[in-house]
Amino acid sequence: MPLQVPPNCDLTLGLRCIDKSIPGATVWEMRADERFANPAGIVQGGFLTAMLDSSMGASAVTALRGRKANVANAEIKVSFFRPAHVGSLLRCETSTTHAGGTVLFLEGRIMDDEGTLIAAATSSYIVRDRT
Repeated sequence: MPLQVPPNCDLTLGLRCIDKSIPGATVWEMRADERFANPAGIVQGGFLTAMLDSSMGASAVTALRGRKANVANAEIKVSFFRPAHVGSLLRCETSTTHAGGTVLFLEGRIMDDEGTLIAAATSSYIVRDRT
């Protein structure tokens, strides 16, 4: 199997996939870098949303089970529960809740290194076959 190079967005965020053994589900980690801090000194929500989007997108691709298609986020809803502190190791667990032929529904959760729930999201992805 050829080496898979991470997309630039994942490299920029420092995302690292640590588990994709179950089709439709993935687990990712990201160090909460000071570059992502807002003026209050906590990770800005857009970076957490990007982590959820990248993670859920990867889970959507694995849910296709080898189908030659691309996925695109149609919508995302994120709820923030606690601040993500700079320096913490964030863990994002995502899974596919429904895999239809043209739309996939996913959910994701971000926890900090103490297991505290930081954010949760639901999203839908459009599937487009590659030609």
